[in-house]
Amino acid sequence: MWRLLRDRRLSAYKFRRQAPIENYILDFVCFEKRLVIEIDGSQHAESGSDAARDAALSAEGFVIARYWNNDVLQQPASVLEDILAKLAAR
Repeated sequence: MWRLLRDRRLSAYKFRRQAPIENYILDFVCFEKRLVIEIDGSQHAESGSDAARDAALSAEGFVIARYWNNDVLQQPASVLEDILAKLAAR
């Protein structure tokens, strides 16, 4: 995913990876649009700690987009299209 987002490759939006916010480390974040991208495996399917984290980030004005590892690996174009739609909506 980083290869696709880095160096403003996605419509010139700047992303940072492994960015610290409060007590959390975010996979990828676009601070300009306050969009967090999380790439998760099945261990996050119903995680209570993820719900608390999402609530804390939402309170700070961030929107969280979660994608499964398999989707990123098998359908990267679809994932990027969805990310662009979320960026445009912000």
